[in-house]
Amino acid sequence: MPEFTVNRRSLLLAGLGAAGAGLLAACSDAPAAPPLVDPSGSPVARAEAARRATGRERPVTVTAAAATVDLGGGTTARTWTYGALPGTAIRTTAGDTLVATLDNRLPVPTTLHWHGLALRNDMDGVPPVTMRPVAPGDRFTYRFVTDRPGTYWFHPHVGVQLDRGLYAPLIVEDPREPLGYDEEWVVVLDDWLDGVTGTPDQAFAELRGGMGGSGGHAGHGGPGPAPAAGGGSSFMLMGATSDLLGGDAGDVRYPHHLVNGRTAADPEVYRSAPGRRVRLRIVNAGGDTAYRLALGGHRLTVTHTDGYPVRHEEVDALLVGMGERYDVLVTLQDGVFPLTALAEGKNAAGRALVRTGAGGGPAVTDRPAELNGRILAATDLRAADEVRLPGRAPDRTHRIELTGGMARYDWALNGRPFDMADPTAHPFLVGDGERVRLEFVNRTAMWHPVHLHGHTFQVGAEGPRKDTVIVLPGRTVVCDFDADNPGRWMTHCHNAYHGEAGMMGLVAYRA
Repeated sequence: MPEFTVNRRSLLLAGLGAAGAGLLAACSDAPAAPPLVDPSGSPVARAEAARRATGRERPVTVTAAAATVDLGGGTTARTWTYGALPGTAIRTTAGDTLVATLDNRLPVPTTLHWHGLALRNDMDGVPPVTMRPVAPGDRFTYRFVTDRPGTYWFHPHVGVQLDRGLYAPLIVEDPREPLGYDEEWVVVLDDWLDGVTGTPDQAFAELRGGMGGSGGHAGHGGPGPAPAAGGGSSFMLMGATSDLLGGDAGDVRYPHHLVNGRTAADPEVYRSAPGRRVRLRIVNAGGDTAYRLALGGHRLTVTHTDGYPVRHEEVDALLVGMGERYDVLVTLQDGVFPLTALAEGKNAAGRALVRTGAGGGPAVTDRPAELNGRILAATDLRAADEVRLPGRAPDRTHRIELTGGMARYDWALNGRPFDMADPTAHPFLVGDGERVRLEFVNRTAMWHPVHLHGHTFQVGAEGPRKDTVIVLPGRTVVCDFDADNPGRWMTHCHNAYHGEAGMMGLVAYRA
């Protein structure tokens, strides 16, 4: 079953690459879709030409290949990476053109998706919507202007490859940086199973089998593995609950939670000095886990989320969903302090250490008191004045219901799972220049981090500018954006397994 799952998807993508999305749609029995802007059409080229560019190019090569990684504490895993775990951060300055060549040395097709960037549509890395997948042994060069400063990242957009080691930060520097700080630390959070308890494809195949009528996650007393042979499985998580997440916290059991590729038992150590002001750029690259993040003995000043500035707020801890990013400032005290990433609702944690003085580190089981202090949801933040969208009534509203459940693993948008064989069949249509409102309505019993490609929306009337937002069970989150980046863009749950099961849709510009 696992091998059939991964091979079936690889064959589908290879077929799409050969035939092209347009030919595939033409051969479909589904009704013809309305004319849409082509990912490489003239409106896309005009939008790219209008971006403020410096003329400088930043050439890089990203090699995707199998590797054995050291997770620390004597734990190694055979996985796929971009050469390290996490991959080496790419840095550009706003206005630079990134020229990134993907060298695919994996046994299956793959791509690079540049998460959070408003870039030209044909560089978004989403087969079969915007490009052909890059076949094993092939190379593809992405070329686009990185005109918006911020904390971003990149990862594949094929199957559940994200839940391996294929991810890395992308930092776009501001040449007129308004923040004052002495140092910078990029912190990447991840939940890990690949090469330890199996593969993400095996986990997905098991999840697709559903709960077999068990009625969901209840009935096993606490987060942990389901019963073994004869009554359960090795990947499915039972009883993981969180008040912050509105109930069910996750589907997948992970043996490890990583901070910058290291386990809690053998953490990365960030060395500095008392009084130093540090900017943390925090990325949740996980597949199925929200993290509650705190630095023991310190408060954090939130300055940005998803690359955009917010009115500064001082908090004790952050709740970071998959795909979300936060920038915070902290002035370091004297001593040794745990940076703890609590796997929300899962009774586990990752951690790193911050060392500014002598002394032993805290025990691996220590949980900073800050984890139970002031925690702001993203919807509690406010956009900085300079990035708030001007007031305007929406020209178009799409109500997007998040549907499905664990029992059948039938995650979808508006009850319709995304069709990889006919990706333009049911688009959420927009027009160039429109103010578009997306009403994300969660009809499920689980939270979902919903991501929109190619744009940054505003949450509510005065909320933060974001590209990924948590939608709690039974709640509605209203997001507005200006349709100023023509093309065909995915919107989907950034739980890797929910998205692959079908909780994806297409936001498409009319031609």
